[in-house]
Amino acid sequence: MSSNSPDTDVTGSTRGEHWSNISKHVVNSYVEANNAILAAMGITPSDENGGETDHIGTDNRPVSELSFGDDEWLMERSTDEYADLDVGDYVRFTKPITEADVSAFATVSGDTNRLHLEPEFAERTQFGGRIVHGTLVAGTISAALARFPGLTIYLSQDLEFHAPVEIGETVTAECEIIEELGDSRYRVRTTVSQASDEETTVIDGEAITIIRELPTE
Repeated sequence: MSSNSPDTDVTGSTRGEHWSNISKHVVNSYVEANNAILAAMGITPSDENGGETDHIGTDNRPVSELSFGDDEWLMERSTDEYADLDVGDYVRFTKPITEADVSAFATVSGDTNRLHLEPEFAERTQFGGRIVHGTLVAGTISAALARFPGLTIYLSQDLEFHAPVEIGETVTAECEIIEELGDSRYRVRTTVSQASDEETTVIDGEAITIIRELPTE
């Protein structure tokens, strides 16, 4: 895996604006995946006006425990109530993976593989063009897990990558509880598919999580 990064020609104020945009996008795109950690720390993020930013659930009711979002993100879940959580319950999370996502992920993670960043190099590979980092695609699983009602804590994850995702593609991560292990632990089937072709599974696997009731304020 190459660690070379493409040359850039960003100077002065343009560089500052470039990094500012990346930083802003990182917050918007990735802090949701760590929402459970923030909740565990007792942090309740708010919008610029001091109020909470709501997500919309399957029946258009606000999901108060989710405090970050984007208009292009979609979420569906089988239950909004922690007390009703059981085997068979699921969450589906859909978002486009954009050029800005890939750029931000390369910056934050340090994964500057040319396959993801350099068009001319990527065209000479088996993929015929740039593709999204596999771990960035897998990150949508974490985002889906965070949307189960309650506080979700990731314990383990097994993954198999079946197909690449092109930049600009919209993907759907689905997490379904398949076994209750006791002590608030669950085995969860985790898949990611292309939103344009849900029959094409790009990632398949299983996770072990703890899902507990949200801490009281």
